[in-house]
Amino acid sequence: MEPNGIGELKVPLLQPPEAAAAVRTVMFQLSDIKCASCVNSVEAVVGGLNGVKSVAVSPLDGRAAVKFDPKLVTVKQIKEGIEESGFGVGELHEQDIAVCRVRIKGMACTSCSESVENALQMVEGVKKAIVGLALEEAKVHFDPNLTDVDKIIEAIEDTGFGADLISSGNDANKVFLKLEGVDSVEDVNLLMSSLELAAGVNHVEMDLSEHKVTVSYDPDVTGPRSLIHCVQEASCGPKKYQATLYSPSTQRGRDKVNEIRMYRDQFLFSCLFSVPVFLFAMVFPMFPPYGNWLNYRVHNMLTLGLFLRWILCTPVQFIIGKRFYVGSYHALKRKSANMDVLVALGTNAAYFYSLYILIKALTSDTFEGQDFFETSSMLISFILLGKYLEIVAKGKTSDALGKLTQLVPDKAYLVAIDTDGNITTETEIDTQLIQKNDIIKIVPGAKIPVDGIVIKGQSYANESMITGEARPVDKSPGDKVISGTINENGCLLVKATHVGSDTALSQIVQLVEAAQLAKAPVQKLADHISRVFVPIVVVVALITWLGWFIPGQAGIFPKHWIPTAMDAFELALQFAISVLVVACPCALGLATPTAVMVASGMGASQGVLIKGGNALEKAHKVTVVVFDKTGTLTVGKPEVVSAVLFSEFSMEELCDMTIAVEASSEHPIAKAVVVHAKRLRKKFGSSTEEIFDVDDFEVHMGAGVSGKVGDRTVVVGNKRLMHACNIPIGSQVEKYISENENLARTCILVSIDGKIAGAFCITDPVKPEARRVVSFLHSMGISSIIVTGDNRATATAIANEVGIDEVFAETDPVGKANKVKDLQMKGMTVAMVGDGINDSPALVAADVGMAIGAGTDIAIEAADIVLVKSSLEDVITAIDLSRKTMSRIRLNYIWALGYNILGMPIAAGVLYPFAGIRLPPWLAGACMAASSLSVVSSSLLLQFYKKPLHIESP
Repeated sequence: MEPNGIGELKVPLLQPPEAAAAVRTVMFQLSDIKCASCVNSVEAVVGGLNGVKSVAVSPLDGRAAVKFDPKLVTVKQIKEGIEESGFGVGELHEQDIAVCRVRIKGMACTSCSESVENALQMVEGVKKAIVGLALEEAKVHFDPNLTDVDKIIEAIEDTGFGADLISSGNDANKVFLKLEGVDSVEDVNLLMSSLELAAGVNHVEMDLSEHKVTVSYDPDVTGPRSLIHCVQEASCGPKKYQATLYSPSTQRGRDKVNEIRMYRDQFLFSCLFSVPVFLFAMVFPMFPPYGNWLNYRVHNMLTLGLFLRWILCTPVQFIIGKRFYVGSYHALKRKSANMDVLVALGTNAAYFYSLYILIKALTSDTFEGQDFFETSSMLISFILLGKYLEIVAKGKTSDALGKLTQLVPDKAYLVAIDTDGNITTETEIDTQLIQKNDIIKIVPGAKIPVDGIVIKGQSYANESMITGEARPVDKSPGDKVISGTINENGCLLVKATHVGSDTALSQIVQLVEAAQLAKAPVQKLADHISRVFVPIVVVVALITWLGWFIPGQAGIFPKHWIPTAMDAFELALQFAISVLVVACPCALGLATPTAVMVASGMGASQGVLIKGGNALEKAHKVTVVVFDKTGTLTVGKPEVVSAVLFSEFSMEELCDMTIAVEASSEHPIAKAVVVHAKRLRKKFGSSTEEIFDVDDFEVHMGAGVSGKVGDRTVVVGNKRLMHACNIPIGSQVEKYISENENLARTCILVSIDGKIAGAFCITDPVKPEARRVVSFLHSMGISSIIVTGDNRATATAIANEVGIDEVFAETDPVGKANKVKDLQMKGMTVAMVGDGINDSPALVAADVGMAIGAGTDIAIEAADIVLVKSSLEDVITAIDLSRKTMSRIRLNYIWALGYNILGMPIAAGVLYPFAGIRLPPWLAGACMAASSLSVVSSSLLLQFYKKPLHIESP
């Protein structure tokens, strides 16, 4: 439920949704509130505004809470009312921030995406807007008290681009239903009431025109199947209602197909006219019969060929080329310039000069001139061809992500079981209808449709498509299964724990989509260049025209340089048009986002989730990797190998006290100690599972836990914690600790009432791939360090086993973060690899935080990169993929700028005096299209990325 949803629980269920959402609350921070009189003044002024329901002002902290109807009054008007009463108003307090994603149509280059971003930032209430050129999407964070989705879409459309809402941020648990049997207002009211009264339903929206309903719900309470059943149950008498699932029409795939079809059709339609123009201008005049026919004079000097070229070129210029005029108008309106401006300038110069030639030939019986109608029409055709090929190629940049989304099967077998676990009923249903706690039958070879727990059966699951792990994973009752993976051989019964957008696969897709939308810092280079690029190109084109026209008119260069049937003006004009067209900045804007899209998709398909372009870029600079020990370098499943007593306490007392205190800890070592202590308790004492109550329980981060059990003070932890609590450690205990630490074992001491009662010795085996990973990192020029809360002897033993020289032991979470900062102060770029809550400060402090996928939610949230399958080899994969991506981005910039750096001088005619080489405008347009296609194709090569190190599981 969204933040506003808490208040909605108090609204009567049968109240119309519009009324339920009508009243909003906004809070202000006021200054100069000194007494009750000030409070009365504010409440009187604001309370008098039409639409304000209530006002409450606190004179103590200067805060004002205002409930209002956003249809009648705005937050801005309320704020102005307070200011008019003589009090200062600070920033809005406790704002609700909503998020929406919008598809944007018609963006061509970085200048376009920047214009949209700037327009969104100027909308009142928009806090943050990110526009992705390659994804053609915008993600907008806004205050719903100040603006809404309609205003955001309106702002985008005002800049000249099309906009469609993808999601409003709260679509995670929504179901879209198509209704049948709804014929009247009474039917609508009945169904609305039935759905709103249903348990777990938060909000209902009805589209009367198309008989569609959208229901927001709590997945822990209800689901799509229950809601469809609710609609059917509302039937009364002969009136029968039916509901079926439908998908909203604004899907990326459908939009992409339509866009590709549009560019293809426009290109073919353009060729229908421009190819004959080209033939009439360049080919047929060389063959006498056709040449004579085309040179036939219709009137004065107007030939049939010139007239036909004009007739055929005009539809291309103004009908097919309309998009360039519209794009130019909106670009200039927002005081910027983009590809459309350059194309419009170039084609207009060619077309209207040719039109001047045609009029002059029509009115004169002696005038001879060269027209450029073929330049205009062929230029537009080549640009459309380039856009068509570019969009087809861009569609392939998200192939890896598309394959992930297609992993979920369309159908699933829903079963009911009896108390003995036998199947009583079996029904094939749509996967979208699965609800939490449903039991699904997975036959051999079938894809698993949801995240869940195996309750019956034995099999192997192929999880390579999610985790990148090639070897099938054994699945038996109690094991978790992942949506989209394949059941290899046995039949499984799985209880659904996460469905729809809550599954691991959906979250991976959402994470990758967010990463693809985020800009990498290297993108700033393209943004800076694009701001000044088009104006510079226009100036260069003007200088080119003057540089050829003036010397030509003055006779400075030889007459034979000017081609037959041309004059100096026409030659200069062709050079200027070529400069305008060849220098298009489209490729520059695609250089970074296309590479990031492909790389993040490839990373996800191999079990490496990169949370954004920033992380992807920073990872290639890493010079040192800091490893946590437990759960990172080690397997993370510690086992107690021995337990000893050091005083007069019995083993039963030791176990009771230890279990009581450690049972409240979530640390893996604590859980291992509890399991072993319970086993010992059954062996030496009572078999009952009694656990004593603990008072004053306290966690000592990186050291242990303590608390009072009855009247006894119990401390369980490492040697450092004992010293901190002033608990003496005898020589016998020291010897036991030293012997085990040299074997890479951890000793957990138990103190009861200030005396060491006993100890548990714990081992956690090193991951089999750890040594090879550390060695491979060294070969990449990256050093490795261990930073752990464990004791120095154990940490050193682990370090020697995996080949790490530098160890920082007995370090608390803050100390880990400080160690990362110390390394950064020395000029190193630090990657931190960890899995626990105690690693999260260091993960945040590091330049690149990498969380082991099996780690805690907090660690994963704090990290920049998540290693899904918990294998250390993916540390190398993440860094290597970053290096390959950054290398590809640099190559993309070379492709993008190379065409301009080489093409512009050639287009300006630098080689023409020496080699007679010039770049006709239509060929310049082809070069421009080729530059964008080269960049996208270059990025697509990342799809062939292979891991540099692949270690088979034992």
